[in-house]
Amino acid sequence: MRENKIRKAVFPAAGLGTRFLPATKAQPKEMLPLVDKPIIQYVVEEAVQSGIDNIIMVTGRGKNSIEDHFDVSYELESILSSRNKLDLLRQVQQISELIHVSYVRQKEALGLGHAVLMAQRLVGDEPFAVLLGDDIIDSEVPCMKQMTEMFQKTGASILAVMEVEPSAVDRYGIIDPEGTPNPGERLLRLRNVMEKPAPADAPSRLAVIGRYVLTSGIFGALEETQPGTGGEIQLTDGIRRLMEKEPVYGFKFSGKRFDAGDKLEFLKATVEFALKRQDLGPPFRKYLQALELIQEKAEARQ
Repeated sequence: MRENKIRKAVFPAAGLGTRFLPATKAQPKEMLPLVDKPIIQYVVEEAVQSGIDNIIMVTGRGKNSIEDHFDVSYELESILSSRNKLDLLRQVQQISELIHVSYVRQKEALGLGHAVLMAQRLVGDEPFAVLLGDDIIDSEVPCMKQMTEMFQKTGASILAVMEVEPSAVDRYGIIDPEGTPNPGERLLRLRNVMEKPAPADAPSRLAVIGRYVLTSGIFGALEETQPGTGGEIQLTDGIRRLMEKEPVYGFKFSGKRFDAGDKLEFLKATVEFALKRQDLGPPFRKYLQALELIQEKAEARQ
């Protein structure tokens, strides 16, 4: 019997990042800083904290800075060492020591499903994780760790899901669970999953978030999946085809999710992550409280 241990994680990072133009015209969206770390590092750290350090990055044109970030920087390390900035030196060294990373090139942006399919040779015939850099999840137990522990019990593909407002269902893949879930039920076997349905057609308000644990059967399903709108192969379509052959579950994870691809959500994440920092939190909170006081005085004068 094959061990249900997740050893590899795929990070699709070939997108164009159009929602953050012009900031992403010359740099990958994955490298935008959230406080003082690029957003992709938060997601990589989540994988490592979940026991996964074999990382497969699916990149494209203009993504070289991602590779540079996780590589050794001999010149920078030498300068920091010569200036006796040992704390900074250790931070830089820890990044390159964090993971074993391989890179696959997606020459054209042909969809998330196509990006996952590009990693097939490096993943091989074993289950694996997929983590999307747009989704930052703040949780006591890493979201992916919650999912890998559940996978060890089920041996089946699992999609992270969360409840969204009815007006937002047309921005997500929405799951259709079997039966009527109990209020506290977290693991839901799926009957279907719909990509961005109209609110009136949505089977639930449970949206798929950018964390997946998938069996290797997804590769065959994606190979059989025809391109959809814009000529892209959608991962949702591949998962729907996979469900014809084996069970797939949705998992309501514990934690707070930020859509780092949305400008307002990115700002909210920046504020909340900064407030949690021991070095930044107290002075930053004092600054925000001063802003509120100024605003209250301005409103009182009106």
